[in-house]
Amino acid sequence: MSAPVDLAQQLRSADLRVTRPRIAVLDAVRQHPHSDTESIISVVRQHQGDVSHQAVYDVLRALTGAGLLRRIQPSGSVARYETRVGDNHHHAVCRTCGSIADVDCATDATPCLTTTDDHGFSIDEAEVIYWGTCPSCTTHVIH
Repeated sequence: MSAPVDLAQQLRSADLRVTRPRIAVLDAVRQHPHSDTESIISVVRQHQGDVSHQAVYDVLRALTGAGLLRRIQPSGSVARYETRVGDNHHHAVCRTCGSIADVDCATDATPCLTTTDDHGFSIDEAEVIYWGTCPSCTTHVIH
């Protein structure tokens, strides 16, 4: 079992002031990876009471900007957030229910994909989204 995450220390390390809304949002995303903003607001309100939508949006923006959260937005989906940052992993998305799972890079290198023509770009990240049907939805398909 890993040691508990010190969320306040994570905020300090990112040069962010430690506030209750920041701790609550960071903890909500840590416990519910790939959550959308409305889900995060719901979890935060369960623990913090009345926190405004704008406060949560502001915290999500600050945490993402500081590199503590990663924002992903698969095609046709609202933005989702996760605390797994800095490792250039990818995602699998279920076409039926929209669930999202982390997928490690196949080559263990960053970026894991090499383009045939980088057009002069200095590539530092590759984003891959695998689309399919999750195991739960697959078992509910009637043949």
